[in-house]
Amino acid sequence: MSDQLPYRPDPVRTRWEPAMRLALAEAALAPATGDVPVGALIFGPDGTVIGRGHNAREAVGDPTAHAEVVAIREAATAVGEWRLSGCTLVVTLEPCTMCAGAIVLSRLDRVVYGALDAKAGAAGSLWDVIRDRRLNHRPEVIPDVLADACAEQLRDFFDGHRE
Repeated sequence: MSDQLPYRPDPVRTRWEPAMRLALAEAALAPATGDVPVGALIFGPDGTVIGRGHNAREAVGDPTAHAEVVAIREAATAVGEWRLSGCTLVVTLEPCTMCAGAIVLSRLDRVVYGALDAKAGAAGSLWDVIRDRRLNHRPEVIPDVLADACAEQLRDFFDGHRE
């Protein structure tokens, strides 16, 4: 008899895997313009996509054109206001400090991310801006959803640029 327990997937993370696959597809659009493959989707309270974005800094020459910010802008336009209460952001890479600030300010309820960003992450790795107790709004954070697939997409991009 084995001493190991059977593998039981985390139901919270598993629930977000289909959404993360959509974010991975969005991220795959970024390298066509030389941008790092990061993709983001915002789901409204009813589960429909109301915002999407992929990194576009190179494409538009805008340092704020991170996938999350692009998706937040589109979602705010879709709902007709800046408050995105009841909405969920799904992004392939842990948000940076700029994006974490935008997430808090837009009042998103939840952030689901894939790969950890040990160099610039602000949702639990290097910093935890999103859940800072000093802020007036703290979204729920669900990390590590399809983390390996998200990290692999980034690794493949950077490996291709180092050759």
